[in-house]
Amino acid sequence: MQIAILVYPGFTSLDIIGPYEILGRLPGTEVVLVGGAKGLMTNDLGALSIDVPATFEDVPAPDVVLVGGGPGQVHQMADGRLHEWLRAADATSAWTTSVCTGSLILAGAGLLKGRRATSHWLALEQLPQYGVTPAHERVVIDGHYATAAGVSSGIDMALKLAGELTDDDVARTIQLIVEYAPEPPYAAGSLDTASPTVVNLAKARLSGRFADS
Repeated sequence: MQIAILVYPGFTSLDIIGPYEILGRLPGTEVVLVGGAKGLMTNDLGALSIDVPATFEDVPAPDVVLVGGGPGQVHQMADGRLHEWLRAADATSAWTTSVCTGSLILAGAGLLKGRRATSHWLALEQLPQYGVTPAHERVVIDGHYATAAGVSSGIDMALKLAGELTDDDVARTIQLIVEYAPEPPYAAGSLDTASPTVVNLAKARLSGRFADS
């Protein structure tokens, strides 16, 4: 089984590293980092770079496609080589997935039209312009599409996907191996639990990052 994870300049690290930690532990699985060009891609914070060894042409028909988000997403919305690859890969993939604003890239390629999907809470309102029904949920499964909300939710999506690709016990084993049993020190991880003050601070910190493309 081949899993292709898209990497582009300005990606958010945990969007792809979280799912990689889960899916890369599946038995009989090859994870390939793929991009528009080979070489180093730097994340949104500027201090972490990932070496991308494969281009779209090197990975024409992966079994699973995973698209992460990040501020660099806005530069991946124009129809072109990336969207053509996504559409071609999606035609034969068992699963096409996203984390955070990666769902906007899938939507921009026309893959989520008429479906339910999620994204980062600040980007959900952009989905309808692509014919997508936004869902304020952590993980959304619709057909062979799995979308995750913001950043850390990619781990949840990957565990769900691991169970679908193998079985629940394999997924549970991987969960134990990575000791994924979150006990956050604050109850501010969603709009449902964060105070208005924290929500406003977050919006200020992220101002312009989720601008309409």
